[in-house]
Amino acid sequence: MRLKYSAKNNPRVIIIQKLYSVLYNNDNKIEFPKHRFKKFIKDIVLGTIERNEIIIEELDRNLGVDFNLFKLDKTFQIILKSATYEILYKPNVSIKIIIKEYLNASNFFLDNSQIKYLNALLDNVAKRLRYSNAWIWSN
Repeated sequence: MRLKYSAKNNPRVIIIQKLYSVLYNNDNKIEFPKHRFKKFIKDIVLGTIERNEIIIEELDRNLGVDFNLFKLDKTFQIILKSATYEILYKPNVSIKIIIKEYLNASNFFLDNSQIKYLNALLDNVAKRLRYSNAWIWSN
């Protein structure tokens, strides 16, 4: 039986909503209600907020001089930042799973052309970051 995606059972939708409220609505109080993925949601949200500057630097460095993160839609920025956080700091999670889950979650927020662009950006970022980090960890 295939699981239907909804905000209630997709933790990345909740992550996107929480990050948007903190980064763009200046909501200083973050509450994490009871959820079966509460620990995961909390880890990604707080980690993305804490390492926001590092994530922005990595995106700028890996996506080239023509790429400007701040010209993108705010929701698009949130999705890109949180996915980049997972790629950087969750090496035990497959790149394919991270990208697939964020693309599924983005269906609630973005249109099809934006989702295709997001897929290309995440694929590019994932390849560059995981390979560069794998080289650093192995040496």
